[in-house]
Amino acid sequence: MNNISIELHEWEHLQPEPGSELEGLILPEDESVIRIVELLTQSGRLEILELAKGLSIKASSFVGSIKLGNISITILPKIKGSPFLNLLRYAYGLRNLHLYSQQDYETKPQAFQDLLIAQLDSEINELISRGLHKQYVRKSEDLMSLRGRIDFQKMAFQGGLCQAVIPCNHHPRLENCLINQVVKAGLKFSVPITNDLSLRARLRRNTAFLDETVSNIKLNWKTMGTVERSMNRLTKAYTSVISVIKVLLDSSGIVLETRFESRLKLPGFLFDMNRFFQALISRFLKENLDKYTVKDEYRLRGMMAYRYNPQKRKAPTPRPDYAILENGKVITMLDAKYRNLWERGLPRDMLYQLAIYAMSQKEGREAAIIYPVVDDEAEEAKIEVKDPLQGRGQAQVTLRPLNLIRLNELISKPHTVQKERVRSELARYLVFGHS
Repeated sequence: MNNISIELHEWEHLQPEPGSELEGLILPEDESVIRIVELLTQSGRLEILELAKGLSIKASSFVGSIKLGNISITILPKIKGSPFLNLLRYAYGLRNLHLYSQQDYETKPQAFQDLLIAQLDSEINELISRGLHKQYVRKSEDLMSLRGRIDFQKMAFQGGLCQAVIPCNHHPRLENCLINQVVKAGLKFSVPITNDLSLRARLRRNTAFLDETVSNIKLNWKTMGTVERSMNRLTKAYTSVISVIKVLLDSSGIVLETRFESRLKLPGFLFDMNRFFQALISRFLKENLDKYTVKDEYRLRGMMAYRYNPQKRKAPTPRPDYAILENGKVITMLDAKYRNLWERGLPRDMLYQLAIYAMSQKEGREAAIIYPVVDDEAEEAKIEVKDPLQGRGQAQVTLRPLNLIRLNELISKPHTVQKERVRSELARYLVFGHS
């Protein structure tokens, strides 16, 4: 059976047109593949339908690649080249380690996970060249010469010194600590999900280097939470590495939950660009919005409550992506969605959600949604929410475009006083609009 590779961009819809690679193509006759395709379609990550003429594939905001039997599907982000890589680094606080030359990146489309894994590999090379973090680890050993403190309790238990060794408790500084174990686990985790053979070889070389001094652990969210809580100024250099590992862990091998079946593991990597866009806007606003506080995923507690709750469920708590506070008081709320609303329109569920955010405010009663564009054609649009009985205006929902190419220029070096002023103006526009 021949392997088939299909490439498309986010939000692109490929149909089985005559002469296309999808014409006459069918899914492998494998129950797990069929079920994964159904769950992908139901969850909105990727819609794959078998039609009479072949396969129909419709992408959403998720990018990456998956393998369904002999069919490999790669979804690329629309924003191309170094601007995307620069915005990605800015959003997650990654360093510019020159992964690719400008010409290589422009001419060779890279799957999203390959970009992240290449960044991870370069970050780890930087750590190794500087020297891995070492931590004092307590060890109890019988030694020929005294080191640390004598373990008198163990000596008494043995009935004194019976051999030419002394029981000691000492604390050597070792590389075999939790944060280095997570780095090694991240390398091993990345090997099977990259499509780049040379990158895979580099990952294995770094893994072999760490094998000499660092033991193995299982990579999961509990471990990631522990290592994040333990980080301090001594492990600040590891921040970028841990950020990339979190993204990879979150997007690789997605477990598709079902109520009546065993869980199915997705054979690939799908990353929701909404997360990237939300992180990008969050950092930009926090750095450039003077005199205001930006709160991520702010909970509107007490807005909704059950009058009668026979099943004892928790009350719904709306949670906008950002709340803008002035002197501790919420003055407006924002959402960020990675969807070109100028071309595709605002879905009803997003409109209703924003209307609730706007209506929750005592003053102003406005909520905005920020969406990405790559040109200056799109303009700000406003939707008035009226009382359906009396026709009075109750609130306002604003659709606010953000040009990612322009944003990339503003955050790129060199940083000048003029750029700083324009960034501040853009931040105020994203929050308050042209007014």
